[in-house]
Amino acid sequence: MNQWHFFVSGQKVGPMDLTAAVDFAKQNPEALCWRPGFAEWIRVSHVAELTGTGSAPPAAPTAATAGRSSADEIDFKIYGSDMQFVEVELDPGESAIAEAGGMMYKDRWIEMNTVFGDASAQSQGSGFMGKLLGAGKRLLTGESLFTTVFTHNGSGKAHVAFAAPFPGTILPIKLTDVGGRLICQKDSFLCAAKGVSLGIAFQRKILTGLFGGEGFIMQKLEGDGWVFIHAGGTMVERNLGPGETLHVDTGCVAALTDTVTFDVVQAGGIKSVLFGGEGLFFATLTGPGKVWMQSLPFSRLAGRMLAAAPQSGGSRGEGSILGGLGNWIGGDQE
Repeated sequence: MNQWHFFVSGQKVGPMDLTAAVDFAKQNPEALCWRPGFAEWIRVSHVAELTGTGSAPPAAPTAATAGRSSADEIDFKIYGSDMQFVEVELDPGESAIAEAGGMMYKDRWIEMNTVFGDASAQSQGSGFMGKLLGAGKRLLTGESLFTTVFTHNGSGKAHVAFAAPFPGTILPIKLTDVGGRLICQKDSFLCAAKGVSLGIAFQRKILTGLFGGEGFIMQKLEGDGWVFIHAGGTMVERNLGPGETLHVDTGCVAALTDTVTFDVVQAGGIKSVLFGGEGLFFATLTGPGKVWMQSLPFSRLAGRMLAAAPQSGGSRGEGSILGGLGNWIGGDQE
């Protein structure tokens, strides 16, 4: 039965029967595949039917199939609109991990413990070198060397809350829904269920690393549990089909699944580059996969605040026709 479809090198191939699909998979192990019954496109190397490692394919690659331990099952609720925070509900023995300084409040029965590295089961169970590697990855992404673990050591339900660092949106994602892996901007991780691994994803192309808005290194979240990422302003989700390309301001890329290709393209001609106000390059996101975009990157907010700040102390009135004279009259300048 011809039901297998593949996506490789920007081209869609198929449909094929199982025999032809297996041969194609051997020659293209990094291609993406889909057949009826799959929730989304999956890498060939994760599909047992095509690799010969089993008889039934997974709906999506999970932490268990990738050799990772299972994350804690947590419940949560997100509060607020512009300045959001997430409240995580823990059962006895369950844990959540977060960036240092991200906690808002917690119940007394929740114990807080700071650990070296990313606090995942892999780094904590692999000795000093494993912890050192996890800490080194976090240092490359600009995060602290330490992660805080919140564990419920009492009875009944207990709650711990984590607040967003600036106005925006908190996005909850179950990693099993996105193939067990999520790529996001360096400072977007807020908290997660214990068992989620925090790593790094390198941009392989020089132009993408220099002008993609996120540098050469982005965060990589892996596992099968809930993760919570924060982005500035309003979050927009797009589901890209195979070969579908979206142009995005480089600073507005918040997160993407690892099946999406991230590249850059020049933002029009010379006049557009010089006077269009959008910079030299756009980010190009090519499917299949999901992308999340933020309407207000923190770098843009910080740039506007810096531009509005007075250059020599005092305040700066918006729209004043007096300019510096007005500041002098008001006593803002010597």
